[in-house]
Amino acid sequence: MSFPQRAPFLSWRYAILGLAVALVGVALRVHNAFDFPIDKGFDAMPNWDYIALLMDGWRIPGPEEGWATYNPPFYYWLAAGMGRLLGGGSKDAVVIAARLLSSGVGLVAVGFAVALVRRNAAAEPRRVFLAGALLLLLPVHVYTSAMLTAEILVASLISLVSVGVAWDLLEGGTPRARLVRAAVLGVGAGLAFLTKLSGVLVILAACSAWAIEGWKMRRPAEALGRIVVFGACAAAAGGWFYLHNLIEHGYLYPYGLGVHSVMFSMPPGSRSLMDYLWVPWATLSTPNPLAPQLLHSVWGATYTTVWFEAHRHFLPASGPSVIAAGTLLGLLGLLPTAAFLVGLWRGVRRVGVGSPGADTILVPLVAVTLAGYVAFTWRNPWYVTLKASFLLGLMVPFAYYTSEALSEWTRGRLRAAVWCLLGLLGLLS
Repeated sequence: MSFPQRAPFLSWRYAILGLAVALVGVALRVHNAFDFPIDKGFDAMPNWDYIALLMDGWRIPGPEEGWATYNPPFYYWLAAGMGRLLGGGSKDAVVIAARLLSSGVGLVAVGFAVALVRRNAAAEPRRVFLAGALLLLLPVHVYTSAMLTAEILVASLISLVSVGVAWDLLEGGTPRARLVRAAVLGVGAGLAFLTKLSGVLVILAACSAWAIEGWKMRRPAEALGRIVVFGACAAAAGGWFYLHNLIEHGYLYPYGLGVHSVMFSMPPGSRSLMDYLWVPWATLSTPNPLAPQLLHSVWGATYTTVWFEAHRHFLPASGPSVIAAGTLLGLLGLLPTAAFLVGLWRGVRRVGVGSPGADTILVPLVAVTLAGYVAFTWRNPWYVTLKASFLLGLMVPFAYYTSEALSEWTRGRLRAAVWCLLGLLGLLS
């Protein structure tokens, strides 16, 4: 008789904790938007040059007109539009406004990720709380939100589309209603594609999810219809930019541009299979992608940028306390990382044996994102390309699967230790 009386209390407790963490997450991002130096961050200055160019006119610049002008224009159009709304205001004002826009969209995506977890685990307020806290305090999400970059926007659009596809798989509906949903989601996926090339990953994942559903439910024609509508809308919303490149410049997407030649001499300069298998102790002891032991460890160097800003565009460049913080964050991050892998393995098994659901989109999204990252880092074998910000499109799978395992671990024999470790990780983040 005690459980029904305690359940509301537990629910309210996690609701209050969740609100507190949400307020901290919002405060961090707002503070960083105003306090972070204007010209700091990944490609901050060339990104500003692109935005300033668009504030003078909407013409799409050529790929070699600047360092960043090879990128699709959606993020830069949004930032330039905000600049125009501000009356062509100062650089500081426009950059801060663009940062706040990215942070706001990123927080909306976090909310949708939490909503998906709640949709599948409404009776587990602990898991819902963990899903939100993991994303709100995830170091790579926090520090990337402070930068003048398209990474948060494209990751958020990918996340919103993946949640939408998951909802479609869970809710079903009439064929007409599902076609309408596919069209709307296709526009969202196209905008992700128009923000960065990595937006194509959610298009591949969504098409894979509907193909799996069509095969399992023995309705291939219906699935094909949604795939065609989704793909057509995505191509209309975002694919035109790549067609424009092909017509104007002779390629869909540029590679090896002269304007980027300074990168071609950066270490290590080549990749081998072992680079994707070797994870040295330096991942924790020396969290710096330029460390000799990490130059040939793709996943080791990338891991340092999940839980710590190892490229030092955000944090101070040196100091033993900074290294110690990076080491401790990396050690504590092993817990949610292990939980993610456990939850993901369960999701893979459910895709094989269960009915279509959230796993049907989330597992393919993980697969195509990791495959895309491997291909990207293989073709661009320089330490500067090893960034967890390029993997932020995995926000929803990370929250979904990590919270699943951690929800169980925080109820087990070692629950006190797990909560302490997670609490310390949150405070350090």
